[in-house]
Amino acid sequence: MPLEAPLPPIRERVAELNRRYRHHSAAAVLEHALNDPLVGPVALVSSFGAESVVLLHLVSTIDRSLPVIFLDTEMLFPETLAYQRAVSERLGLGDVRVIRPDREALFARDPDALLYRSDPDACCALRKSEPLARALEGFDAWITGRKRFQGKARAALELFEDEGGRRIKINPLAHWSPRDVQDYIVNNRLPRHPLVGRGYPSIGCRVCTTPAGESEPPRAGRWRGSDKEECGIHFLGGRAVPGPAPKTVIVTDTGFASDDWTGPWLTPEALERAGRGAALDIGPETDLGQLAGHLEALAMIRVNFPAFSDGRGFTIARQLRRMGYRGRLRAGGHLIADQYAMARRSGFDEVEIAADLAERQPQEHWLARADWQQGDYQSRLREGF
Repeated sequence: MPLEAPLPPIRERVAELNRRYRHHSAAAVLEHALNDPLVGPVALVSSFGAESVVLLHLVSTIDRSLPVIFLDTEMLFPETLAYQRAVSERLGLGDVRVIRPDREALFARDPDALLYRSDPDACCALRKSEPLARALEGFDAWITGRKRFQGKARAALELFEDEGGRRIKINPLAHWSPRDVQDYIVNNRLPRHPLVGRGYPSIGCRVCTTPAGESEPPRAGRWRGSDKEECGIHFLGGRAVPGPAPKTVIVTDTGFASDDWTGPWLTPEALERAGRGAALDIGPETDLGQLAGHLEALAMIRVNFPAFSDGRGFTIARQLRRMGYRGRLRAGGHLIADQYAMARRSGFDEVEIAADLAERQPQEHWLARADWQQGDYQSRLREGF
């Protein structure tokens, strides 16, 4: 039998997975991730915290036998331990692995369980990062419940991430809003963590977690009074996992710029729950009738081009402008410099291109097309809009 071709490097697989599934729902991303040969063996890592039940329930509807890794730091709230048992039983999760710190390492490095006071990063490494690393041996990917709205290091999350070339991280809820999370819990009648009702919107170890006020960010109660923001399981060697170079470059009439949008990207299906100032991500096949009544609230719409030869996005842009949309309109996906003038004439304000294309077609190539306003098409443009 012929040998199977080796898989591409993780960074290439991650880029392809994000391209394939960028417009899919969380459930679809999960289902594809569990079956796509580019991903490999997968485990879900869950804290059984304030919002964990959403992802656990989604997994239970797809594959209840999926390994679920729960890190018991031996400093968790008793309510969390009880909640973990109750939720696992209710959802019928068949392979929940309770992982605890190494006993010898605890006795050697934290015999009095006071390390969190003097060095919280070392405590997290001992009780979370190191046990997780051992638990993930044999897996090529793991699922997390992180979301962009949680801010700070999470504000630009992709659905799939390269964890330093070691394995793939899957973030199915990356683009969800707080309202999406709460609606899902209510609509599916899922049990809430008992501490949520007592003012804990984000729950970690009892020694490092306090309630958060209504006007504070959800994670304000984690490591309060310090500059620590993450427990460390999403870091390598104490530092954020280095990602690839910036994935996209924004092209305008003045040249290249970095992307200034850090908020979530919504799908048309999420418009009913969207607040003012949101951004919408659509493809050329989108039914614009779905957008009626929502355009005024949108700060940006990105229209994706599946291929540079696919001109449907230009038509979509013209239609959006004719419908009265006056916010930012971005063309994304597969475009080249020769299409910049057409994009601007169609109503786009900017074009989003991949960083590797920006290297092959530098700023000068695009600026050479920045005289798009010159020409007799302006009268047709005004008539069309």
